[in-house]
Amino acid sequence: MLVSLNWLKNYVDIEGISPEELAEKITKTGIEVDGIEYIAEKSSNVVVGYVESCEKHPNADKLNLCQVDVGEEEKLQIICGAPNIAQGQKVAVAKPGAVLPGNFKIKKVKLRGVESNGMICSLQELGIEEKYVPKDVAEGIFVFPNDVTVGESVEPLLNLNDAVLEFDLTPNRADCLSMLGVAYEVSAILNKPVNLPEETVNTIDEQASDHISVEVEAEDLNPYYGAFVIKDVEIKQSPLWMRNALMAAGIRPINNVVDITNYVLLEYGQPLHAFDYDLLQSDKILVRRAHENEKIVTLDDVERTLSPDNLVITNGTEPIALAGVMGGANTEVNDSTKTVLLEAAYFNGKSVRGTVKETGLRSDASTRYEKGIDPNRVRRAGQRACQLLEKYANGKVLDGVVEFDALDRSEKTVDINTDEINNRLGTEMTADEIGVILNKLQFEYEQKDQDFTVTIPTRRQDITIFEDMLEEVARIYGYDNLPFTLPVGAGQAGALSDKQKLRRQMKSFLQGAGLMETTTYSLTNDNLIQKLISPEVKEQNPVPVSLAMPMSEDHKYLRLSILPELLKTISYNNNRNQNDLAYYEMGSIFISDEKEVTKQPKEELRLAGALTGKWLDHPWQQENKMVDFYVVKGIVDGLFGHLDIPVSYDQAILSDMHPGRCATISVDGDVIGFVGQLHPKLEKEFDLKETYVFDINIEHVLKVYNSQAGYQEVPRYPSIARDVAFIVDEQVKAGDVMEIIEATGAPLVKQVQLFDVYNGEHLPEGKKSLAYSLLYQDPEKTLQDDEVEESFQKVIENVNEIFNAYVRS
Repeated sequence: MLVSLNWLKNYVDIEGISPEELAEKITKTGIEVDGIEYIAEKSSNVVVGYVESCEKHPNADKLNLCQVDVGEEEKLQIICGAPNIAQGQKVAVAKPGAVLPGNFKIKKVKLRGVESNGMICSLQELGIEEKYVPKDVAEGIFVFPNDVTVGESVEPLLNLNDAVLEFDLTPNRADCLSMLGVAYEVSAILNKPVNLPEETVNTIDEQASDHISVEVEAEDLNPYYGAFVIKDVEIKQSPLWMRNALMAAGIRPINNVVDITNYVLLEYGQPLHAFDYDLLQSDKILVRRAHENEKIVTLDDVERTLSPDNLVITNGTEPIALAGVMGGANTEVNDSTKTVLLEAAYFNGKSVRGTVKETGLRSDASTRYEKGIDPNRVRRAGQRACQLLEKYANGKVLDGVVEFDALDRSEKTVDINTDEINNRLGTEMTADEIGVILNKLQFEYEQKDQDFTVTIPTRRQDITIFEDMLEEVARIYGYDNLPFTLPVGAGQAGALSDKQKLRRQMKSFLQGAGLMETTTYSLTNDNLIQKLISPEVKEQNPVPVSLAMPMSEDHKYLRLSILPELLKTISYNNNRNQNDLAYYEMGSIFISDEKEVTKQPKEELRLAGALTGKWLDHPWQQENKMVDFYVVKGIVDGLFGHLDIPVSYDQAILSDMHPGRCATISVDGDVIGFVGQLHPKLEKEFDLKETYVFDINIEHVLKVYNSQAGYQEVPRYPSIARDVAFIVDEQVKAGDVMEIIEATGAPLVKQVQLFDVYNGEHLPEGKKSLAYSLLYQDPEKTLQDDEVEESFQKVIENVNEIFNAYVRS
């Protein structure tokens, strides 16, 4: 809804309040103002001028030389190229020194050797958008009515100083789809009275009922139909103020009859329709359901095929309008129209909505019928339109309105209680304060101590229950005035759960390690659904869950692994010359064991990562390191170390993974994921270079994670390092040796690190060398050499015995 503030001033006093201030007040009471637009940029020194003479330019066929009176002693000689310029017109003149929208400055110039002192302006040149300019002046300058004064500023005459508020209305606030509805709203906010428009009509002695009768067959869809008859109308331009109001509301003026129906539509929120009475070729209006496959040509010149679900207005035989949606072309008001039949009716919103959906037609009228109109304004709107037709179309309004009336105009009542309102809102309002709010809203009420029985006016059909009235009281009282504390009994303020904290902690670590978070589709295709599934997930024999109506074949299944879609993201970026990538994603996979899914699949939270290209690149130092197995394993190690969760790795051969560069990840003997390089065949399939991945079951991590903060005292005594290299069989795993060293050396051995693996020259065939660094430390004292030596020798003995090893000399 576009609300012109200059138009709004007719109903409620808003002087002294800026558009921005009013917009803020309205927004704070529950109706969001999306924006403020000014009709035109500021212009200066533009006045009404009278064209005293208009002759052809002596040196140009398409230019005219005009002498223009602008209310000053000296006339202005202006050259104008507009096709509709003529002697005797009153026009908008930008005098020398004027500034037009776009900072366009008007100067004295010479055109084809003749001096021109100013510019005769079109509406577009004054800043009005093309789409709102009336068709009759779209190609030329704007001509004022004769009653304007020469020399006066054009700004108020053309409404150029207007500001328009754009309301983003919720469906329940249909009352504000009218200027009067907005006026009531602003009146309540500012506590100022509403000035309603005059509806008095001067009628002639002739009776409307002598010319038309009204019959309604579908009473349930049309409980009220009123027909007014206006004779001897003159089709011409609307008054300037009305055209300005319509343009500000986003409607292009057409002629006085159509403009008046549109004006009253916006003013009252009540749709009206004007028929050419002579084209009706009947003295009867019959409202009924359409016949099957009945035809009508609507005002947009499109033939529509109707059904019994559509309500139509007929002349007794054939349709002349689609009720509440659009009129028919066969009775359209035109330049030769002399008698107007004016329709003011109440149509069922559901019926109108059904016709809109079926035909694809939507109009300002149908929108209001769909959301609900005020039953007490239907006839009044018709009277208001008759008054305007009498005044601005010189029409003669016939006495009486021919109507069918079965409309319920009763007002609902809602009971409210002061204590209950305060209990709900956390306020301490008195009954008198609530009474003041009801008066601002112009709601009638009866009060007995703390209790109110409020009569809801029919314009506010959104209010039916206590909670609706509670909202009205709260928004007029001021949401900013409501207490900031939680109501008593609401419990403690919210906080992150342990699961949320852990997720953020893990994301923070990975981002700090240099990985970038991504979010990929939870859906995948036939080719990828079975790829890169973690071993512990495969053990559950999951059945892929397919969508009943997938967006596309690429998004057909709920994923069983995050990695395939993550690899597609890597591939996409590789193809755009982004080669050094490190991505991770935390999200759900969907596990089901049912071929025919009858229940929701189990969601399992997992963390996956994919890395490729350079991990380290220092060009100046000529140093770079490519991503490899140990980089990715180091990130996973660091993550579990950060969470203080012991983790172990076991070499594994998994489908889609490199057979020699892959390991499963275990916590307390349970496999929770894997880490390693993609199989070269899969890399080729995705068009990738060497790419390393990891996949971890976060649900299991959540189970074993201890959120209690731990503390380890900083050692006060020095440590001692000892290095040793063992010659072992090639098939012996370095990790197994490390475990024996840690177990044997405990509690003095605090850290064991493998720093070298060697096989080759000077070693027996089938043997390799594993070199470890052992860190000895006692938190209670300084270690003696003999204590360290004793423990060190015991480590060597155990390793030699268990692995048939010996120490490399």
